[in-house]
Amino acid sequence: MSAMRWLKPFKMLSMCSTPTTPLDINITTDLQRWRMFLAIAELGSLTRAAHFLDSNQSLLSRQLNALERECKNRLFVRTGRGVEMSDMGKRIYPQVKALLEHAERLEFDIRSEVHEPAGRVTVGMLPSIGSSIVGRLFVALRERYPEIKLKVLEGSSGQVDEWLANARVDIAILYRYGVVAMPQDQSLATVESYLIGPKGDRLTAAPEVEFKNLHGLPFILPSAPNGLRTALDAVARQEHIALNPVIEADSLPLQKNLVASEQLYTVLPLHAVWHEINAGTVQAARIVSPSLQRSVSMVLTKTKGPAKAVSAVASKIQEIVDEMARNGMWRLGPMV
Repeated sequence: MSAMRWLKPFKMLSMCSTPTTPLDINITTDLQRWRMFLAIAELGSLTRAAHFLDSNQSLLSRQLNALERECKNRLFVRTGRGVEMSDMGKRIYPQVKALLEHAERLEFDIRSEVHEPAGRVTVGMLPSIGSSIVGRLFVALRERYPEIKLKVLEGSSGQVDEWLANARVDIAILYRYGVVAMPQDQSLATVESYLIGPKGDRLTAAPEVEFKNLHGLPFILPSAPNGLRTALDAVARQEHIALNPVIEADSLPLQKNLVASEQLYTVLPLHAVWHEINAGTVQAARIVSPSLQRSVSMVLTKTKGPAKAVSAVASKIQEIVDEMARNGMWRLGPMV
């Protein structure tokens, strides 16, 4: 890669100055400043951005003020809840993001001569999956691939699909409903759905519960659109019963806490309440007649990188899923 080609991406920075006053670019300094810009833009808060960048808010504020002076324009508008991008900030955001991605790819190209996988790998997943996998994944990568930096995004199925479509993540781990898998999916495991109830509850004291017995129970369930909620509502109509969500909440910790403290019910996979069951705060009975299954699938994007590090992380995820299956959290193989 020639020096001129490397400097090309930095031409976009000139938009922040007047045509007669070109910027004196220091590559290292400006990259750090634009990383700061991107963190503030995506997190919407100087406090959260400072935490993410392992810095402090006052330093970040001074750096931002200096950047805005150089650009001769406001990049953010301060609000009561944090900051929002100004019109100028919104205009340059896609180009700044592309600039930093080019810089990362250059670093990955340089490191490709090294045998060990290296670089940042972004994984998007649902909270119920992340709570079971992320800790194990971090430990495994730290021991085997210390040069790989892990970034984890948690969100709903719709958000993870959107991140996947926009290539914001390298790897997506999500649930799929139905026996027909998407062409790009790698099926990792099959997960059963369980009725989760409070300690001492009669229904969930048994190992299994028929779907018809969910009729009229006081539920805390995620709000639509949600893959599990859609599947539950569809089976309820098929079985001619009425589900009774007395509260809707998309937060997994809130669902588990209110089941334990307020004598409510919810429906979750076993791995999502593994620690709570072992602690004796909730109970779980597998839903049968009919059962409600979903597949844990992994999808890799093709437009991000670094390829060697992404492959290493994907391989470790598969190993962790296999280990969890041996522990009884889910089972390997396709849905039936």
